[in-house]
Amino acid sequence: MTTPTSNTMLPLPKVMDLGAAKHLAADLLAARGQPIALDASHVQRVGGLCLQVLLSARRTWAADQVAFEIIHPAPAFKKCMAQLGAFGFTDEEAA
Repeated sequence: MTTPTSNTMLPLPKVMDLGAAKHLAADLLAARGQPIALDASHVQRVGGLCLQVLLSARRTWAADQVAFEIIHPAPAFKKCMAQLGAFGFTDEEAA
């Protein structure tokens, strides 16, 4: 997995629940139009609303033709994503 150059780095919170979704959406909106790397190294739990925010962001960045990636996904992050049906969300999972 490669990290894009000149990107915005956004660390994801340890618990991505309802309370984190609003802040995540605002942070992503503020970074729109810039290459972004979301650091998932500390994520222990992902809720459905944060998954929706991540899926929407990934589609938005793709439509804008700007780099979007999840880097350093913690095992718990990958497990949560799989449990939510988001198989292949990170580059590592797609390989």
